[in-house]
Amino acid sequence: MERNLDEQPIAHILAENKLTSGDLVSASTENITYKMISRGCKGRRLTPHVQLKICNALNRASGKTFTVKDLFNY
Repeated sequence: MERNLDEQPIAHILAENKLTSGDLVSASTENITYKMISRGCKGRRLTPHVQLKICNALNRASGKTFTVKDLFNY
């Protein structure tokens, strides 16, 4: 199974909303790290649980509603 995929849509969404990894970590009520977000943006495969944590943090930080499928294309 290929682990390293191309840049994911979450990277573009963060840029469009002028958010950083730090914004997501601060907004999160769950335990997420900068490294999790960085790996997700670069295309490293994440577990579904971590994807959901990142999605929840992005929704809180941006005030918008995204789904996991909007953020990751694998």
